[in-house]
Amino acid sequence: MPRLSAGILLYHFRHQILEVFLVHPGGPFWAKKDAGAWSLPKGEFTAGEDPLLAARREFKEETGYDLDGFFLPLSPIRQKSGKIIQIWALEGEADPAAIKSNTFPLEWPPKSGHQQEFPEIDRAGWFTLQQAREKIVSGQLGFLQELETLLKEKR
Repeated sequence: MPRLSAGILLYHFRHQILEVFLVHPGGPFWAKKDAGAWSLPKGEFTAGEDPLLAARREFKEETGYDLDGFFLPLSPIRQKSGKIIQIWALEGEADPAAIKSNTFPLEWPPKSGHQQEFPEIDRAGWFTLQQAREKIVSGQLGFLQELETLLKEKR
């Protein structure tokens, strides 16, 4: 059974330009990485769990925001690892400066015996599609493309 992950692609229009909300992973491994390191807020869930509820839970855990509204399902994408990611698009707002992420323990520095807590997400931001294509991990590019196509069809 492949691992399953669910998340939210939050978007809005600023001055009639589409922007998407991305998050940057916390912790020392990601501290100096930018291009190709950002992600949609998402997380793993079990086969018996409702994927949309899992996506909403993960968004709240990673950002502190509890979203509601019309969630538009996007086509699932299978990652190179075999993990299947399910994403829902939602038009809405979130202040990147106000995110409150959960934390995770990590032995740092490695083999030091010292456990430290790091935020799962250390920052967030709104990006145009062009900017987001440069920032997001390559395995999630398809979600940006599908959102762009769906929104063009609606206009």
